[in-house]
Amino acid sequence: MEYNYIKHAKTLELNKILDALANEADLSDSAQMAREIVPSFDYDEVIYELGKTKAAYDLLGRMTAPSFSGAVDNASAIGRAKLGGMLNFKELLDIGSTLRTIRIVKTWRSNCEVKDLTDIDYLFDTLTANKYFEDKIFSSIKSEDDLYDNASVTLRDIRRKIVGAQANIREKLDRIVRGNSFSKFLQDAIITQRDGRFVVPVKSEHRSEISGIVHDTSSSGATLFIEPMAVVEINNDLRVLKSKENEEIERILFELSAEAGDFCDSIAASYAALKELCLIFAKAKYAYKINGIMPKINKNGRIILNNSRHPLINKNQVVPISLTLGDTYSSLIITGPNTGGKTVTLKTIGLLSFMAMCGLFISADDRSEIAVFDKILVDIGDEQSIEQSLSTFSSHMVNIISIMKQTTSNSLVLLDELGAGTDPIEGAALAKSILINLKDKGAKIAATTHYAELKTYALETKNVENASCEFDVDSLKPTYKLLIGVPGSSNAFLISQKLGMPQTVIKSAQNYISEENKNFEKIVSSLEKERSDAEKFKIDAEKLKIQLENLKHLSEKKQSEIDKENAKIIERAHQKAEQIINNARGKSDLLINELEQMKKELNKENANRIYQNAKQLSSGTINNLLDEANPVIQKDNSDYILPRMPVKNDSVLLVELNKEGIVTDVSANNKKVYVSAGNIKMWVDTDMIRLIENKKQQSKQINTVSGRPSAKDRVVTTEIDIRGFSVDEAVIELERFIDNAVITGINTVTIIHGKGTGVLRKGVQDYLRHNKCVKSFRVGTFGEGENGVTIAEINR
Repeated sequence: MEYNYIKHAKTLELNKILDALANEADLSDSAQMAREIVPSFDYDEVIYELGKTKAAYDLLGRMTAPSFSGAVDNASAIGRAKLGGMLNFKELLDIGSTLRTIRIVKTWRSNCEVKDLTDIDYLFDTLTANKYFEDKIFSSIKSEDDLYDNASVTLRDIRRKIVGAQANIREKLDRIVRGNSFSKFLQDAIITQRDGRFVVPVKSEHRSEISGIVHDTSSSGATLFIEPMAVVEINNDLRVLKSKENEEIERILFELSAEAGDFCDSIAASYAALKELCLIFAKAKYAYKINGIMPKINKNGRIILNNSRHPLINKNQVVPISLTLGDTYSSLIITGPNTGGKTVTLKTIGLLSFMAMCGLFISADDRSEIAVFDKILVDIGDEQSIEQSLSTFSSHMVNIISIMKQTTSNSLVLLDELGAGTDPIEGAALAKSILINLKDKGAKIAATTHYAELKTYALETKNVENASCEFDVDSLKPTYKLLIGVPGSSNAFLISQKLGMPQTVIKSAQNYISEENKNFEKIVSSLEKERSDAEKFKIDAEKLKIQLENLKHLSEKKQSEIDKENAKIIERAHQKAEQIINNARGKSDLLINELEQMKKELNKENANRIYQNAKQLSSGTINNLLDEANPVIQKDNSDYILPRMPVKNDSVLLVELNKEGIVTDVSANNKKVYVSAGNIKMWVDTDMIRLIENKKQQSKQINTVSGRPSAKDRVVTTEIDIRGFSVDEAVIELERFIDNAVITGINTVTIIHGKGTGVLRKGVQDYLRHNKCVKSFRVGTFGEGENGVTIAEINR
């Protein structure tokens, strides 16, 4: 028997899904394609179609959706144009609009952040943008009944002449209408047109007063529309121009039509690709709308649904269901009270399977699976046939017989209320026999029933599982929650009791139930209680698990923050240590160079002086290295009290840094002083400094010649550190330093200015270039400080 999927798909309401999909499509042709989608029963094709939907879904997740609106099917028009036919204004505008949409969609893909090749890029590659012809159409055609003047040079010239002729005619007619000689003969002082010619309305009794051609008469006969002889010739010229205009318009339309015919194949292929792309993106948009996922596809008849939802039920009302079928069992027997959600469960299984086989995402959570079946066979709903005089039971049986004939080992069979509508004993026996027959064929089966015999069948038979739809007896309402492994109960007695049925009636009814059925119901009730307790335990365990995971996450986050902070501290320590080592190495190299220079200059005459210089230089350099290695010493906690408030130019000792500096400013409240100590300049509390009183005394005791200290009283040093100085400040300090070097007989000096932006280095070297005491200078080499220092040779 030939399988007709349409009937079964309609029962599962696949047509409503396809209608919803069509609403997501921008193009009417794509919407129609959506309504005509046929489920594929081929595994490879399903994988291929889902892959295309996934590609569009991923692109939409990174970009806004491309717009397909504006494109129309031009197959008939471009086909006629290819055969030499002339297209009208609207047909050409439609072609231009389609070309514009094709270009926009192609550009959209080019601008996408996702550059990797996808399963739908072959369709984007098929799109052929034709900006030239698109622009030509829109620059030529003004509307559905007119061209732009600039559509051609000839048309522009003709229309310019037409405007001139019309102006000439109106000028002449204005003189007639407004002149005293003729105005009294006119019905109205207006100019109008008849048959494309300019005329004036003349009273019929004055026909002979105005020479001209009568083109029309009013319905009453009181007015004649006369073309005065003065404008006949110009009107004739205007008529000729109008004719030429129409000829030129026709020529332009033929030209555009011919080009449309030349591009016929590329336009047709591009539009076909555009339609398919629009449909694929409609699938992607629908997937987002139903919060769908791409299911894993298999050909082993296995269905795994995690929190699946019927897509046609309001997502705020639908209760998710989770189930498996075709994995550890091939048949699922679903029991429970009416309106409990059994039929919705069947429809969800079948509808989601059909959707996946149509290349659509399904409304379920991740790790859900759908099998590709060769047939999905359904018997759901009231099948009563008045035309064939068949009862509901008979109609169901006709349908089930047809299903049994078509069922194979790769079929999915969904049966609702199997065996209902007849004697319960016979109906239960028949239902069990049908299920066995379908199971023996290897089909995957989900069936709903009220029969206790089928619950027992599921308990006793391998590869058959019970399921039930939960019912809250206290509220007398179904929860619509599907419970796998637990047979359902009709709860007829409990429900009747809750509704007010007399207890005597209920007890009497219970006496009519066989002991076997009573025992079975007790077992079911016991299983339900155990399941309910296990469910509560599971919920509590899940809550505890979430709490533990949150605590673990917080702990890991805190540890990560500590590790990062420790790493930063260690990195800063490494950088500082490396900086100190590099500084020490550079200064050590400078010291060695100075000692080498002194060794060369050593002789009997200057041996003592050079020895003293070397001793001083060595002591000073080593002390500097020690300071850099440990620049902050322990704070002096002595009871030192400033003998007086410091003033500008006082020499002070910075206690915590063990550095000497000069006071350059004092705060208004005399609590802070601004100290300059080499490249360090900062405000310091007065209790953090010590006055060096003898500095001023020493400076006063220096023997001077022309205002300069004597050479014997100068401290010998071969380097100066001016980092942090401005160029002007550096030049002043440098000038003093060079004078000292000349007087004390130093040959080579090192000027430490740092790398920075290079401004200070340039200023220093500009000064050295013009200082007559400087013989030459160079940038430091590796080990000397490189371009952070300048080495100068002093003239002797």
